[in-house]
Amino acid sequence: MPIAFTSGEPSGIGPDIALIHAQRDRKESLLVYCDPDVLINRAKQLNLPIKLKEQETTKASELYIFPIKTATKVETGVLNTKNANYVLEIIKKATDDCLNKNCSGILTGPINKAVISQSGVKFSGHTEYFAELTRTPKTVMLLATNQLKVALATTHLALKDVSKNITQESLTSVITIINNDLKYFGITKPKILVCGLNPHAGENGYLGNEEIETISPVINKLNKLDFNLIGPVPADTAFTPDSLENIDVVLAMYHDQGLPVLKAKGFKNAANITLGLPFIRTSVDHGTALDLAGSGNISLGSFNTALSYFKKLTNNASST
Repeated sequence: MPIAFTSGEPSGIGPDIALIHAQRDRKESLLVYCDPDVLINRAKQLNLPIKLKEQETTKASELYIFPIKTATKVETGVLNTKNANYVLEIIKKATDDCLNKNCSGILTGPINKAVISQSGVKFSGHTEYFAELTRTPKTVMLLATNQLKVALATTHLALKDVSKNITQESLTSVITIINNDLKYFGITKPKILVCGLNPHAGENGYLGNEEIETISPVINKLNKLDFNLIGPVPADTAFTPDSLENIDVVLAMYHDQGLPVLKAKGFKNAANITLGLPFIRTSVDHGTALDLAGSGNISLGSFNTALSYFKKLTNNASST
């Protein structure tokens, strides 16, 4: 089955990634969800030869596409709220194809959350949207490099909303999903380092009570069920070499607690992975790079990493 590639924001570098990747013979079949006109016009800007096919192909300079039209003409590098529903539609179509077993999973290109929200659609991100489309009660956002894996207890929230969204129930669900889905990485009993929420992990309640009231009770409860959890560890020391020794994954409490460290270690060579879905989903770890769209001056490092993880996770999933 082909891998569904959602090309994301049409004015960004998602279409460029698909076109550049298609310039060589390849083993995997990639089904690109995109407006054909966007691909044709972008190929001209990039001075790349391309033939669009509506059947599977892995030949150089040929692209297997699922054609979906934008609402209005795309100007490279310029966002347009009129095309926000198009971006959501390609994600919906790819999700339907995965649920119907027409595709083996999804690799997503970058989107712009702000322009979707500005169009009047309430939208917080890919991870949450996939949960909604698949009616999955809980998903987990995990970013991975060769050096480090970081999962998130909360995803795209304002900092003021983080604490109230970390409950014993939600944290138990997140850790359980991580513990179960790390088997797709070939890890059967992961050692998980759990960060505290507050500076110094609350310092015994002096700097906050979340560790005492929520995080530690969950860790203690799950460890009694044969989980392998360490923490809560202060985030300012959690990512030191000594703390990370023999750790399989770090669970950060919020987006910018864990991801700046991971991206500093492996930006352009990291992948975003959604755990808990009924199919494999990986993604590039970067944004739409509007200023680079159509320039040819982009790196496929993160795409290649996401593709590599997709193949590994899919192979492991089929053998479990």
